[in-house]
Amino acid sequence: MRVDDTNGDAEAEVNGWVYDSVGGFWFRGGVRFRRLRGTVFEVFDYGEYESLNVVGRVVVDAGAYIGDSAIYFALKGARKVIAIEPHPGAFAEMLDNIRLNNLENVIIPINAGLASKPGKICIENVDLDATVVTYHRPGNCNSGIPAVTLGELMSRLSINGGEAVLKMDCQGCEFDVILNDYEHVRLFKELIFEYHPYAVNKPVNALLRTLQRDYQCEVEGSRNRGVAHCIKRQAQ
Repeated sequence: MRVDDTNGDAEAEVNGWVYDSVGGFWFRGGVRFRRLRGTVFEVFDYGEYESLNVVGRVVVDAGAYIGDSAIYFALKGARKVIAIEPHPGAFAEMLDNIRLNNLENVIIPINAGLASKPGKICIENVDLDATVVTYHRPGNCNSGIPAVTLGELMSRLSINGGEAVLKMDCQGCEFDVILNDYEHVRLFKELIFEYHPYAVNKPVNALLRTLQRDYQCEVEGSRNRGVAHCIKRQAQ
């Protein structure tokens, strides 16, 4: 039985999660996870994405980790979720969680990292717990995984940005993508992303100045870390 967080057993009990010792998973209602990690509580118990309306929409989920947010979006009525995760261990656990919830027809998992340009993502040598706070950067590494761009995803999967949501929790890739590939970012109707200025030594205001061209953004957090929720303004 695994609750991968400090005081996680108590947190699981308080929030109504139950462990199925036969199946080897945690469940609540119709939701199942192989392990309860801190991000599961953030998404399902503390309302990290409850401000989003994903019903009938495509969601591009960059930094999908173990699939908690992707599963949440699918259960909230998303038509399709593109779940992008670079870390091999997190990706493997995400595949398991998708199967546990019978969401293979809704969630498309991609073992890659979101970036502004094609190439490679260099995976840092960290475990599954540490990857949630690690920026896996684009680079010229001998071994790595593909870097995928929004343009490539939109073309390959026929995504209409006007009916799509972009979620990013990728520990720094939000700066690369928003600042260097804004032509594709601005196609999305709605954005939500966690910002990590310390990872790239750039201020969050650099992102907000770019986004204010097309979006109305609400920010919760400090200048060092927080969440921005941006809705595209209607054309005048």
